Amino acid sequence: MTNESVNQEGTAEDHVDRLRRLWARELPGLNTEPMAILGRAFRLGNMVRPSIEATFAGFGLDRGEFDVISTLRRSGPPYRLTPTEMYSLLMISSGGLTHRLDRLEKAGLIRREKSPQDGRSVQVALTEKGAALAEQAFRTDMASELTFLQPLDAGEREMLAGLLRKLILGVERDQAGAQGAE
Repeated sequence: MTNESVNQEGTAEDHVDRLRRLWARELPGLNTEPMAILGRAFRLGNMVRPSIEATFAGFGLDRGEFDVISTLRRSGPPYRLTPTEMYSLLMISSGGLTHRLDRLEKAGLIRREKSPQDGRSVQVALTEKGAALAEQAFRTDMASELTFLQPLDAGEREMLAGLLRKLILGVERDQAGAQGAE
């Protein structure tokens, strides 16, 4: 089932177009252009999230657990990071990370080791089982997510990726400036 319809001009219209049209009727003159981009990005994320979560669930992981083991896997050999490095990369609280690490350690996907540089601190290491699972889950996820991109040809995907990168860099710059002004 599709939510696509055709407007009076004969152009395909999606859910966001319909919302913007309704807002234009109710609040004429209000610029709803942000909905055209940010609303669609939000809607797209919500639409694909269940498929992504189902992929990880097929490997016995939730999204947060996958984030932890994939962060370790992409860190490169020896696939080891401190908890501080991990929660800054994952942008979660240390308490949230601890809970995930406990579950992953019980599953044999990670282990906590004393740091060779400082015996008082701990490093989180990916086990062979964890590395294999992270890679397999990531490969499966990328294959699955690629199916969502099929309506776009290679050039359109590259253009969209570039535009989104430009938008994200601008937002990150604005947020960093706002934090620096505080």
